Amino acid sequence: MPTTITTKKTVSISRSEVDKKGAIVILSLKEYRKLCERAVPTYYLKGKEAENLDKLVEEGLREHRKCRCKTIKSLSDLD
Repeated sequence: MPTTITTKKTVSISRSEVDKKGAIVILSLKEYRKLCERAVPTYYLKGKEAENLDKLVEEGLREHRKCRCKTIKSLSDLD
C-alpha cells in the first residue's frame, strides 16, 4: 500500500504554463538521478584504444597521488 506524505507546503503550478509546455512530471530524486544516468551513452573501448585510455588514467591518478595537479579556472590556464 503506498504511503501518503502530507506537508503544509504546497506547490502551485500555473495552468497557462502547463498548457504552453505540455505536461509536468513529478519524480523522486532517486528516480530522477537514475533517469539522468540512463540518458548518457556508455561507450566500451577494445584493444589498443582501451589500453591507451587505461594508461592515461593510470598516469593521471599517479600524478594526483603525488600532488602534482593544479587547479585551473579555464582550459587556457593549461599553457
